[in-house]
Amino acid sequence: MLAQDSIPELAPIASPVSIFPYPLWMVLCAVAVALFLIVLLAWQVIHAWKNRPKTPPPTPREIALAALEKLRVQLHAWEPYAMSIALADVLRSFITNAFGVAATVQTSPEFLATVANSGKFSTTEKELLAAFLEKADLIKFARVEATARESEMLLNQAYDFVKGATL
Repeated sequence: MLAQDSIPELAPIASPVSIFPYPLWMVLCAVAVALFLIVLLAWQVIHAWKNRPKTPPPTPREIALAALEKLRVQLHAWEPYAMSIALADVLRSFITNAFGVAATVQTSPEFLATVANSGKFSTTEKELLAAFLEKADLIKFARVEATARESEMLLNQAYDFVKGATL
């Protein structure tokens, strides 16, 4: 057996040493690539957001139908005189925007003469316009006494024209 004096004493264990497994140049390259990818992704997102398809503007038909629906809600609240003016304005604006006919600056006879000579309107559309304008003009200019029922008929005629117009 060995004598106790002959066993060398062991030195105390040192604390662990932190050793980073990658060289500094590799870490810097990985950070640079990550930043590049983040910037590239951000640019793609911004570019896609700026170039997204725009909502198309409403068509003349959609504008007119929306205006007619608003008037339908107010049908019984308005007097027939005011309703006939509003309906005629909606219909004339629709015709001006959809067909390119200056309906808002012409009298009804001038407008109907323009429509009669135009190939843009079918016979049915010409008849609907003539009937509508005749009744609306009687209420607006001749101050013919009208009822809510007649306002509703004018509204339906305007709605039928806008809905069935061939653009």
